[in-house]
Amino acid sequence: MNTMTVERTISIRGLFRISRPINLLMVGFAQLMTAYFLVKTTNSGLPVLQDYKLYLIIISTLIITAAGYMINDYYDVKIDYVNRPGDVVVGKGIKRRVVIFLHTVLNFTAIGLGFLVSPIFAIINFTAAFLLWIYSNQLKREPFVGNLTVAFLTGVSIYLIGFYFQKSELLVLTYAIFAFFLNLIREIIKDIEDRPGDRKHGCRTLPIVLGFRKTKAVIFLIAGVFICAILIVMFKLDRPVIFIYFGGLGVFFMYFMHRIYIADRKDHFTQLSTFAKILMLVGTLSMGFL
Repeated sequence: MNTMTVERTISIRGLFRISRPINLLMVGFAQLMTAYFLVKTTNSGLPVLQDYKLYLIIISTLIITAAGYMINDYYDVKIDYVNRPGDVVVGKGIKRRVVIFLHTVLNFTAIGLGFLVSPIFAIINFTAAFLLWIYSNQLKREPFVGNLTVAFLTGVSIYLIGFYFQKSELLVLTYAIFAFFLNLIREIIKDIEDRPGDRKHGCRTLPIVLGFRKTKAVIFLIAGVFICAILIVMFKLDRPVIFIYFGGLGVFFMYFMHRIYIADRKDHFTQLSTFAKILMLVGTLSMGFL
């Protein structure tokens, strides 16, 4: 195998790792589930899965998300060498200039696909791409505002489906709120996990500014607001099956919060981050019961 072939293999492998395919699958799956089980049909009565614009929305969302992961890893190389040196891709598995080039191409592609849906979606995609860039470059190094940005974009990715088709918007909003708060908690957990590298390179995340115990208190406060928000929307929907499912999910959420309370090591928070992903997946699957 010649040098060029080896470099190409490394680049493809690096590109695969840097784009977080599992996370992308979860985002796409959540949007498809929202469309199929909550929206169901377009305003003209056509099954929503037969509307090609749905796929343009999903593909553009995935492209922007992948580009966001790339630019985040680009700016976080020094931090990642401290927190997870074995997982560093930028500069090793794929060249830095290639990352910047792909990030730019992917974002312009997503904005173009958004324009094919409607001009407002082109603006939404541009705004999302800009927020992910400024998050990676600056916001993630500030307390809370970076966490809020990522969580907001996660919730929006769900709500976009109901917004575009103007169907079941309150029901879709329930899941958008669910995704927003659970992701917000997960982002703060990741900040706790990444304290060594963040502190070394001058980041001012919540665990560094407030300390370990106070950051946990913030998570519990967010969890309380999360539960209240979900209950308010569920009462407005008045669908018993949602109460039953989310009630059952609430048991696992309380276990999740208990684990946060007793966690005190890096590997504990790594496990909690994975647990949060599982909760999001289980919450998404509940759409199939509606």
